[in-house]
Amino acid sequence: MPNGRLQIGTFATDAGRPASNAVIRITPRGNDNQILDELVTDSSGQTPVIDLAAPPLEFSLDGTDKPYNEYDIRVIMDGYAPQTIEGVQVFPGATAYQDIRLMPITGYEAQAQVISIRQHTLWGEFPPKTPEEDVKDLPPSTGFIVLPDPVIPEFIIVHDGPPNNASAPNYWVPFADYIKNVASCEIYANWPHETITANILAILSFTLNRVYTEWYRGKGYHFTITSSTAYDHAFSYGRNIFSEISSVVDSLFTTFITRPGIRQPLFAQYCDGKKVTCPTWMTQWGSKALGDQGYKAIDILKSFYGQDIYLMQAQKVEGVPVSFPGAVLQVGSVGEAVRVIQEQLNEISNNYPAIPRVRVDGIFGEQTRIAVETFQNIFRLSSDGIVGFNTWYKLSYIYISVTKMAELN
Repeated sequence: MPNGRLQIGTFATDAGRPASNAVIRITPRGNDNQILDELVTDSSGQTPVIDLAAPPLEFSLDGTDKPYNEYDIRVIMDGYAPQTIEGVQVFPGATAYQDIRLMPITGYEAQAQVISIRQHTLWGEFPPKTPEEDVKDLPPSTGFIVLPDPVIPEFIIVHDGPPNNASAPNYWVPFADYIKNVASCEIYANWPHETITANILAILSFTLNRVYTEWYRGKGYHFTITSSTAYDHAFSYGRNIFSEISSVVDSLFTTFITRPGIRQPLFAQYCDGKKVTCPTWMTQWGSKALGDQGYKAIDILKSFYGQDIYLMQAQKVEGVPVSFPGAVLQVGSVGEAVRVIQEQLNEISNNYPAIPRVRVDGIFGEQTRIAVETFQNIFRLSSDGIVGFNTWYKLSYIYISVTKMAELN
């Protein structure tokens, strides 16, 4: 049988650190007695990448049968509540990442926690999107109902249900993690790269339109977006994501689709194109067919949303201390931007001891290169020791996370 790949990462929420020496047991979905593998996390809270059986690749390419196998993961660590993730999805030829946040045993939290991953939208049954205008009529910009310019938020507040379901929980999710979750719910990770890119750009634009127009806040709700496919995107709390999707999001998360003469990101609606048809929107299976034909992502998008669309980048990323300097940083680079990443690496190394500490001198030497490469390995980036767009913003995000945790402690 073909194989997919799986790596698990664990994090101790109370300590703000990776959870090393956690025991991970992997079983087939619903069969706790058949242990397929037992792993122990390293100092960065991660397991090795392992191979797991997956269905034939053609199931992902033609939609004739379920294209992924499902596995259950149980995590045990002294002092922390056991946690089980049910239904981790493994596709042939793709790498699944499952990150798990462990809660300390205190009172009611001592009982085991269980997270069940929902079926993929291209396979399961989900309500179709209710159509909306792709360009919203906006009141004058006040900075409350409509933001002055598109901004990449630090967090998305996801309402896990339809808007009017007051009992549904709200989840605060880092923006890029939200996009990775949605894309992993809605497209297959072993589709053509340009198809994945086109779909992620549509998801980004749709989401940033909700952020820019403060759509739900303007209606009196206290969240950014919902997990209902009738209104927004699918979102499955705690689900696994895929390397092939994660890397695209990391390189594109400030980019969106727009048209001449509008201030807002395009409200890029879409449907699957098989179970549901949508003649004026992008179809996911249609985008896959164009990717198979060698279309580039922008041409896939133009074929659905019109030839006048183009891509823009948001000028501001909330919560990031310094914007990307534009040029990559590598051995031989000098200046304030190098000093910034050196300070960030040293702060992050307090929580991730595998990252060696470096001299903060603004000079990108071999010591800094090794620290950058180690950081990239831990956070699943291309490990070339060079700080480009992806690594810069990942450094900023992790730096903010660990410094906030230090303040809380």
